[in-house]
Amino acid sequence: MPLKTRIWMTGSLDWFALIGGEEVFLGRRQVPYPLEEGDSWTNGIGDIFRVENGEVRIVERCAPQQEY
Repeated sequence: MPLKTRIWMTGSLDWFALIGGEEVFLGRRQVPYPLEEGDSWTNGIGDIFRVENGEVRIVERCAPQQEY
């Protein structure tokens, strides 16, 4: 199934998507590539994403994980 959400990567390897008309930060190394149905991940600021019906959706927002 083709991905319906527009996504792009910047020169600094940050992934972004256009979700609900807004530019949303998806993450850096956290983003699985290539994106497939059912993939999920949490970005560095605590947003949890999942690919459902060919679209990237924000599932939940939580506290960011601490990096050591």
